[in-house]
Amino acid sequence: MMFSKAFRHTALVASIGLLAATTAQAQKYRTAAGIRVGGGQYGLTVQQKIFEKTTLEGLGLVSSREVSATLLAERHFGILGPSLNYYFGAGGHVGNHKDDGAFGGIDALAGVEYKIALSPIVLSVDFKPTVEFGSDDWARFPTAFSVRYILVKEKNTSFINRVFRGDKDKPKSKEKTKSGTRRGLFDF
Repeated sequence: MMFSKAFRHTALVASIGLLAATTAQAQKYRTAAGIRVGGGQYGLTVQQKIFEKTTLEGLGLVSSREVSATLLAERHFGILGPSLNYYFGAGGHVGNHKDDGAFGGIDALAGVEYKIALSPIVLSVDFKPTVEFGSDDWARFPTAFSVRYILVKEKNTSFINRVFRGDKDKPKSKEKTKSGTRRGLFDF
């Protein structure tokens, strides 16, 4: 008897969790900004969602001998819901090295990010190999860790939200007849 009551409770909680989960989105924010540390560099990172599962990320990085700016396009894929994602991307960078002068290059990117539940914080770790032009280093293979704060959240469209909020998010259309009054169910 005690086992079946516990089983029913667990099944109910699991069912509510499955219904509340959103499956279409790969991330839970539109805009996030923060810090990035790794590969002997540190700096700022800003991500902006531009399509359903695509973001642009800008990096401003500084090390003891150089400064650089990078722009990356990234494609996100959900793992077990929208809070945990993996992503791939590519882009380019420009910078200035203290010894070599100006340089540029192309970048690839692969990483994993996690949005901490009930907080506006996103953690990510990635691998960003680069090919350099105009530098003594022709290729680099750094990894980095980023902490971002969500500035603009993604609109919640989960099943539970749609049930309890009803049609508040839908535009209201008013069908009017020639006389300007609403048409009722039994009006012909």
